[in-house]
Amino acid sequence: MDKPLTGIRVLDLSRILAGPWCSQHLADLGAEVIKVEHPERGDDTRGWGPPFLGDTRDAAYYLSANRGKQSVAIDMAQPEGQALIRDLVTHCDVVLENFKVGGLKRYGLDYDSLKAIKPELIYCSITGFGQNGPYANRAGYDFLLQGMGGLMGITGKPDSEPGGGPVKVGVAVVDLFTGMYAATSILSALICRDRTGQGTYIDVSLLDVQVGVLANQALNYLTSGNSPGRLGNAHPNIVPYQAFATADGHIILAVGNDTQFRRFCNVAGIPSLADDERFATNRCRVVNRQILVPELERVIASHPSAFWLQELEKEGVPCGPINNMEQVFADPQVQHRGMKITLPHSEAGEVNLVSNPVRFDNQHLNAELAPPRLGEHTNEVLERLLPERKEQLDALKTKGVIR
Repeated sequence: MDKPLTGIRVLDLSRILAGPWCSQHLADLGAEVIKVEHPERGDDTRGWGPPFLGDTRDAAYYLSANRGKQSVAIDMAQPEGQALIRDLVTHCDVVLENFKVGGLKRYGLDYDSLKAIKPELIYCSITGFGQNGPYANRAGYDFLLQGMGGLMGITGKPDSEPGGGPVKVGVAVVDLFTGMYAATSILSALICRDRTGQGTYIDVSLLDVQVGVLANQALNYLTSGNSPGRLGNAHPNIVPYQAFATADGHIILAVGNDTQFRRFCNVAGIPSLADDERFATNRCRVVNRQILVPELERVIASHPSAFWLQELEKEGVPCGPINNMEQVFADPQVQHRGMKITLPHSEAGEVNLVSNPVRFDNQHLNAELAPPRLGEHTNEVLERLLPERKEQLDALKTKGVIR
């Protein structure tokens, strides 16, 4: 199929996760993404292992965020490298970067410098704290921002319980959300450019994104003036909506309304609870959770997980298992939806990846290129886009400007 971003070219100067996650999504949607990396070090995440792909030097972490890109190894610290990148910019629609505030200005690769040579350029900067403010010059990392941005204040068991205290999420969700916000912002800027002919400077920060995705928890505070605390696996606004121990494991029970609660009570053999005025409505169940939840824990622990999953599913009560990664990729629904894909890899033969979850007209939008080896496409890209520099490439390689 003709992908929606076919014909759009992105110059990706970012590394680690937030920027690469953004550009990977754009690549899946059909954009040509040119990933500029240092000729020796490359993207930091190439070395963030084990595990590594076979006998290659590329870590699984790197593979997770760089599908569909072409790797061009250029040393931007050298004047010749800066000139190459500026020349590439003239052939690109979007520049994406995640350097510290002002970090690219000394190379002449900041927005103002590049706008002068391509006024319609869309330039997206991702930083930890944004382009201004008292923290603007600080480095920002996902774990740090999960703490500063309030997520760890609501994640983990209550402080009063054994093992209570702050816990980070198991994947770098601030980076991932930031990457997706950056991607949607770039797409919006492309639409605006088509309408007005004007370029755009986009400023996205991890802290802003983390605060932005506090969602209902932020509004719980802003509405009441009370900071929500850690509830473990429980929900601040819905009861019962949490994990429960069964006779042989755990399940998640996600009762979203009063009708579902009554159905659950019938399956559990405790129909009187649904008529109890303390528990008849969600509002009452939230107020009286300390009374209700221990009773539910006792009942649920009396049967194995399979009983609850089967019987509650029959009655339309939302529930599910808590799977490890092996179980996730063995799940028949995950397999049916094609969430594991395999692409040919120039060094390892093939690589297993996670599919883009978005479908257009019942088709997954996945880039066809595996995550590239460092500098794999340097010659091809430079010769295609900058044919006038073809005769210089060998000299630039000898000098270490490119790889």
